[in-house]
Amino acid sequence: MKISKDMASALNKQINEEISSGYLYMAMAAYFDSISLKGFASWMKKQASEEWGHAMKMYEFVFERGGSVVMEKIETPQAKWASPLAAFEDAHKHEMYITEKIDGLVKLARKENDIATENFLQWYISEQVEEEASTDEIVQKLKMIEGSKNGLYMLDKELFSRK
Repeated sequence: MKISKDMASALNKQINEEISSGYLYMAMAAYFDSISLKGFASWMKKQASEEWGHAMKMYEFVFERGGSVVMEKIETPQAKWASPLAAFEDAHKHEMYITEKIDGLVKLARKENDIATENFLQWYISEQVEEEASTDEIVQKLKMIEGSKNGLYMLDKELFSRK
């Protein structure tokens, strides 16, 4: 069964959201590089790469279902943050926003009785649970070490080891 026009359009918007997420995380990486937090920057670069992968997975799915992909404009992301904590709080809020968008896609798939798309989106639901948890964990660690340069140094080393 071919994907509906509405579902393809909604998935196209989500492809744009995923690419925009990668762009945001690259901006965060640049911020962290600018303040010599190479581990934080490395974590964000890996996150940006993951987001690109999410977009490509969705891109392929739309074509597999007979739809079209239309690339849309990407907005310029924020470039500076008040602190590493502020940046990761924004990353966590952004992941919660993306979760809402994925939930909306699932609701549309259910409304259209599009079982194939609903099934495809299950991976994204699980991924968003992981994305929210990982960003929140770093937010909590940054709050725990707030004001400790040693703690920040240790967390930077830990984040550099992300695979």
